[in-house]
Amino acid sequence: MDKHTDQKRAVQYLYPPIDPFDQRMMDVGDSHRIYVEQCGNPQGIPVVVLHGGPGGGCSPAMRRYFDPAVYRVILFDQRGCGRSRPHASVKNNTTWHLVADIEAIREALDIEAWIVFGGSWGATLSLVYAQTHPDRTLQIVLRGVFLATQAELDWFYGGGAGKFWPEVWEKFVKLIPADERDDLIGAYHKRLFSGDLPIETRYARAWSSWENALASIHSNGNGGEAPGEYARAFARLENHYFTNAAFLEEDGQILANMHKIAHIPGTIVQGRYDMICPPDSAYAISQVWPASDLVMVRNAGHALSEPGISAELVRTMDRIAGH
Repeated sequence: MDKHTDQKRAVQYLYPPIDPFDQRMMDVGDSHRIYVEQCGNPQGIPVVVLHGGPGGGCSPAMRRYFDPAVYRVILFDQRGCGRSRPHASVKNNTTWHLVADIEAIREALDIEAWIVFGGSWGATLSLVYAQTHPDRTLQIVLRGVFLATQAELDWFYGGGAGKFWPEVWEKFVKLIPADERDDLIGAYHKRLFSGDLPIETRYARAWSSWENALASIHSNGNGGEAPGEYARAFARLENHYFTNAAFLEEDGQILANMHKIAHIPGTIVQGRYDMICPPDSAYAISQVWPASDLVMVRNAGHALSEPGISAELVRTMDRIAGH
């Protein structure tokens, strides 16, 4: 089954496409302007959607996980990606800037508290935001949990995942000289920030392709070639955050701070065969989060578009709406 067939199967679980009732560019300071949109019911239950990456940007498909009659859905492109400007910029771009941006959006939209919904890096950011602002977080819904630990980065960029995808790993590694391969994040960093646009774009596409190839359980190992502009923002932002350990104060910080949100209801939807964010992180937080439910989706990988993951996320949001 190819990626497109997978996406078609996922669509059957989603609500019909909708357009935003509000779109705006917000000046959040530090020379950054971020794209924000709202869709669904303006008087509905507010839910903020945090996209992955860092650098992935939001997409129209992300609007469709929520009953538009019930939810007021807020999506935004995080600093440096999507429609936010300046594009691919890492200046004044840290986890804590993003947490402050989320709060700025909440205040600008006059929302008292909201549901926080995020996958992959969006799950990381959801947890950090909730731990920072538990009084503003009604519920948390996560997919493909990433805790931004060194062990997770070592798995994905140190050869762990590569043992399952040796031919794809070889393509990712061979662009780097042998004497630099002990630190692929650092080696790619030099090239992604070289100041030479063709070089940055070439390595950005390779970086993005490695991740895309492993996203779906139905992948044949072809990550495709992302448009240069998208790939450059995605790769530069991811690499910037990973080079700086996601700007957390210590390794394992998110897990150590789970007590701050132990009382907040949560659902964790995790693909059993997620090669990008293996299930042990999702399991670890579920063990110290009494108010959470962990749903392991069999025959699913990492992607939001996996049919089983899409179905479970829609089911989760419908259940919350019913309450």
